[in-house]
Amino acid sequence: MLATMTSSSHLRVFISAVAACGFVSFAFAQQTPAPPNPPHETFFYTSDGLRLEAYLYKPEGPGPFPLVVYNHGSRAGEERTERPIAFIARLLLPAGYAVLVPERRGYGKSEGKTFVEEIGNDRGPRFVARLDAEAKDALAAVDAVAHQPGSSIDVTRVAIMGWSFGGIVTTLAASGTDRFRVAIIQAPGALNWDRSPDLRSALTAAARKIRVPSACAVAKNDLTTESARSICETIKKNGTVTDLRIYGPFTPTQPPAGIPPGHLIFGPEGVSIWSEDALTFLAAHMSRP
Repeated sequence: MLATMTSSSHLRVFISAVAACGFVSFAFAQQTPAPPNPPHETFFYTSDGLRLEAYLYKPEGPGPFPLVVYNHGSRAGEERTERPIAFIARLLLPAGYAVLVPERRGYGKSEGKTFVEEIGNDRGPRFVARLDAEAKDALAAVDAVAHQPGSSIDVTRVAIMGWSFGGIVTTLAASGTDRFRVAIIQAPGALNWDRSPDLRSALTAAARKIRVPSACAVAKNDLTTESARSICETIKKNGTVTDLRIYGPFTPTQPPAGIPPGHLIFGPEGVSIWSEDALTFLAAHMSRP
């Protein structure tokens, strides 16, 4: 059930990353004033019996608009802080895309335990099961938007995109479904790939079922480039278009302790490096038939 709660938001975007329990907290900051954030609608929907929060940005005009679903990363210690991820909206809105950002269970004002509360340091089957559940939350958010009365979303043109934990969720959500035209998978599970055989197995199994054009990306100085490589190579074996991008080393202005600096290339400071590639891939595969 969909219920509109608020409209425009003008939050200052800032970037910080904090390592905790073996995963990353993403909060976005900049040294110089950020451009004004575009207005968004906050709404609530249900998934697995939970009332979850999401944000929806739309370009000006009547639509219908193609939609990009953006899956955020983890943010240890800041799970309950709302993060509309405005820098992604600033990238995609001018290109004519609506943007949906589900908070997923345990984030923002969404019901459910936070990741730390439910999983802690576990990186086995419970870890994978939680990420599977979050992927279902992302799919439920798409359904909620698609069934809005008078929706201005073109449900035949939907892409899914995500960074880090969001890259995991994107891979799992894109698996075995025809809801999406495109998947953009950024640094998927790079911080946990080497420490979790269960994660590697789950992502490889999911990639074997993906049948839509998929772009995978990672920086050379992330903890590993293998997760992005492996996922894209597996998808390619399905006879599907893939685009693997391994960017040069990246270091933000304030590198956080305990996190490979390259992992933050997909935040606001690095967006100029990969934005053209992402927009080009979307344009190539999201056009009308």
